Amino acid sequence: MFKHILIPTDGSPVAAKAVKAGIALAREVGATVTAYYGLDPMPAPYYGDGYTVDARAIADIERSARATGEKALAKIAQTAKAAGVKFNGIINKPVTPYDGIVGAAKKSKCDVIFMASHGRRGLAGLVLGSVTNKVLSHSKIPVLVYR
Repeated sequence: MFKHILIPTDGSPVAAKAVKAGIALAREVGATVTAYYGLDPMPAPYYGDGYTVDARAIADIERSARATGEKALAKIAQTAKAAGVKFNGIINKPVTPYDGIVGAAKKSKCDVIFMASHGRRGLAGLVLGSVTNKVLSHSKIPVLVYR
C-alpha cells in the first residue's frame, strides 16, 4: 500500500483531525509521515501617504510565522512518535499553498497526500478558492481528502 504519506497542515482544528487520522493510517500500513507547513508569502510593502512597512516588522512577522509552523510540526512529531510512526517535517515559503504541498510530496518522494478539506462551498469557495481542489488537480500521486 502506501509507504510515505505527506500530511499538510495549516494548524487549524480541521487539519489537526486529518493529521490524527493520517498518522493512524501510517501506523496501520507501516508508512513514514512527512508533515508539511507552508508559510504565507509576505505581501509587497504597502505605500500610502509616504509610509512603507518597516523591513524589521516584516522580518518579525516572518519569524513569528516560522515559529508557528515549527510549533505545529512539533505537535505532529509528538503524535507520530506516540504512535510509533517515523516522522519528517518540512517548512517552506511556497509561491502558492498547493504548489508547496505538491512540491513537498515530490521532493520527499511521498506516494500519497493525506489532507483535510475546509469544505468551503458556494461564494466562499469561489472567492477563496480551494487548496484541496488545486492539489487534487495538480498532484501526480493519489490524494486522500479527510472530512
